[in-house]
Amino acid sequence: MNEVWIDIASGVHRRTVAAGKEMHQVYVRLDAGSTVPRHAHHNEQIAFCVSGNLKLTIDGVLHDMKPGMAALIPGNVPHEARVEVDTIVIDTFSPPREDMLKQDREMKR
Repeated sequence: MNEVWIDIASGVHRRTVAAGKEMHQVYVRLDAGSTVPRHAHHNEQIAFCVSGNLKLTIDGVLHDMKPGMAALIPGNVPHEARVEVDTIVIDTFSPPREDMLKQDREMKR
């Protein structure tokens, strides 16, 4: 597991858990009041809420995610998130997010 934490946005931190040829998993820590701006990527994504409460908007539809809930985000679909309490999420991507893996390698230097 990568021990390097990378800031995605103010109050949003991630680290890679594992990466293979077809999948990439990321541990995300969101501080209370933080947001992940609207974005899209070609990778499919599954967001799994471990703790807290993730307000995930996928293509304009709000998903109020509690611990144990997951949501599928298709590739190229706009999405964004916000939290009101400290929240932990596990994100899984397929194919791997090469942009994130490149950041991981650069931060290890």
